[in-house]
Amino acid sequence: MARKQQKKWYVVWHGVEPGVYASWPACQRQVKGFEGALYKSFATEAEARDAYHDTPYAHLRRKAEGQGRPTAKRQPADPPADRHDTVLPLPAAVRADAIAVDAACSGNPGPMEYRGVDLRTGQEVFHYGPVRGTNNIGEFLAIVHALALLERLQSPLAVYSDSRNALLWVEKKACRTKLARTAGTETLFQLIERAENWLRTHTWTTPLLKWDTKAWGEVPADFGRK
Repeated sequence: MARKQQKKWYVVWHGVEPGVYASWPACQRQVKGFEGALYKSFATEAEARDAYHDTPYAHLRRKAEGQGRPTAKRQPADPPADRHDTVLPLPAAVRADAIAVDAACSGNPGPMEYRGVDLRTGQEVFHYGPVRGTNNIGEFLAIVHALALLERLQSPLAVYSDSRNALLWVEKKACRTKLARTAGTETLFQLIERAENWLRTHTWTTPLLKWDTKAWGEVPADFGRK
């Protein structure tokens, strides 16, 4: 007699539509082909719903020692002194409990992508692109992406950006780009509209901080293409 497979519940922290799903096919539709997807299975619905409202880093393990996703152990607010990766040690003036964001664009406009990096772990938290756009648009979208993610996780982390323009656009809740809306940029403008709508309909307490490139060097989320 075939053994009955135990039902699992699935949490998608970062995917097409984050949430709790009652089957693998439903979860798979949210994460398949989605760059930087964060998801995990749980034995019960209660466990899954509790985990969804927690940081994913408390539940995801590294693929191998020294690489991959973070360990299940919660990260401390400040990094340990023995960390020597590409992000840490951080300058004394920098908050470790933060996500740093940055964008890169080949040309202006051109193929653009953005990402966020957790300063406590050096781990890439999210990544989007490439899509045709500009660097300023990418910087703006990266900040809003980080704000939305941290609100959904109810996380107290701050956000660092080295872009004064993008920080100002977020403050004004509008992307003041001069890029033309064409068939080639339609996908990007749909993202911009979603980001602007999120800013208009949400109130956040996440600290938005300017990364001081002159004093601290390149922001840790930098793509290294300068």
